[in-house]
Amino acid sequence: MEDLRYPIGNFAYPGTLTAAGRDACITRIAAAPAKVRAAVTDLSGTQIDTPYRPGGWTVRQVVHHLPDSHLNAYTRFHLALTETTPTIRPYEEALWAELSDGRSAPVEFSLDLLDALHARWVFLLRRLGTEDWSRAFIHPGHGREMTLDETLAMYAWHGEHHVAHITSLRTRMGWT
Repeated sequence: MEDLRYPIGNFAYPGTLTAAGRDACITRIAAAPAKVRAAVTDLSGTQIDTPYRPGGWTVRQVVHHLPDSHLNAYTRFHLALTETTPTIRPYEEALWAELSDGRSAPVEFSLDLLDALHARWVFLLRRLGTEDWSRAFIHPGHGREMTLDETLAMYAWHGEHHVAHITSLRTRMGWT
């Protein structure tokens, strides 16, 4: 049986990225906003407010979660690039999803924000030098240091992971 929480599987970091692997991840991050937008195209309000799985977030909450999460990632990149192994501040994503903007704001707000955020983020990512990818931050929630290489790979997966929540729901519900 498919695990509805992880429709594309769990994130797995290979341990290192080559220049080609980084480029592939950046390309995936660049493509994410259009994929999210396509995943919600033509959904009704009722469909947007349907949880992607029992006990899970609604499609609306998933869409709003993406810029929340990716804004934090963008900030983490900047911190790691400008400070020596900073300790980042995690955020309570489940609580953010329950705020009024996460539960009821139009998805267009977050779709537009994701477009702009990813344009700026990809601009930065494509200009990093080889040595920049080994820079790191400490993530207290994970209890360890995370390199920008690993973070890049994780967020390439993250966008596709949440798009799959929406597209697999569409398929299961016959909304395609």
